[in-house]
Order: sequence, then structure tokens, then C-alpha cells
Amino acid sequence: MTDIPRLETERLILRAPGMEDWPDYADLMLSPRAVYMDGPFTVSYAWGMFCHDIAQWPLMGHGALMMEERASGACLGQVGINHGPLFPEHELGWLLYQHAEGRGFAFEAAKALRDWGFKERRLETLVSYIDPGNLRSQRLAERLGAKLDEGAVRQDPTDLVFRHPKS
Repeated sequence: MTDIPRLETERLILRAPGMEDWPDYADLMLSPRAVYMDGPFTVSYAWGMFCHDIAQWPLMGHGALMMEERASGACLGQVGINHGPLFPEHELGWLLYQHAEGRGFAFEAAKALRDWGFKERRLETLVSYIDPGNLRSQRLAERLGAKLDEGAVRQDPTDLVFRHPKS
């Protein structure tokens, strides 16, 4: 079994998900804001996604971490590395709760987990699968240094694939 790491950045603590995170996660997944992740979802489906994010740690050695603001202790969203039968390559993904948007938290968290994945897990590649309509995530991927890879295998044929450089 792989221990779930705790990563720290200047403003964030990236930590294991817990039951206290479920209500806010469910609220997002059941809302219209989940449209770029093929949502909104049912409660049952959202619960399966939440458990999947945690189950990847012992199965794959990576998974999701919750973004917690150091200053307030508030949970801001989630960042994760996904892989397995549903993902052609290791995927760096993120979701941010509405109250946390526009302050650079997703960038800070994704950069920290990307660097951890390359250094600690020695991943050869990392991509982000992004809905073509999700311009904010596309800009974030580009800000992280990722480049559009039109030849990459896609999780969903309509996704854009952004390939992250090793730092």
C-alpha cells in the first residue's frame, strides 16, 4: 500500500481526501459547473468518482489530493494524477471550488503535483485531457508549460490533450 503524500507549497497544503471533503465535492459534481467533466452527475456516480480518486493511491501509487489553503484551512478543490483502464496516459487534473477561482491556487497545486509525479514517481509523461469548451483549464495547462498534442491518444475523442514537460 502506498502512503498518500502531504505536499506543501507557499499557500497550500495538498493532503489526502477525507469524509469532511465529500459534501463540497458532491455539490460541485452535482452542479452545472461539472459540465466540462461530463457532468452534472448523480450522487451515486459522484460518490464513485470520489472513491476512485482515493483508491488509486494503493492501486497505482498516485491519486487525488485536496487543496487546503494554509491561511484559512478552507478546502479549495482537488488536484490529482489519474491512470488506469480509463486513461491512456497518466493525467494531471484539477478542479476548483467556485470561491477559490482566479487566485492561482490551481496553478500552484498542479505544479506541485506535476513536479512530484516526475520526481518521486518517475513518470515518463503527464497529460491533461481538457474539454474544448473549458478555456480556463486550457489556459492553466499552457501556463504550466503544457503544449497541445494533437496526435495523442484521447480518453474521450473530443478532448484536447495537453502534454506537460518534465521540469
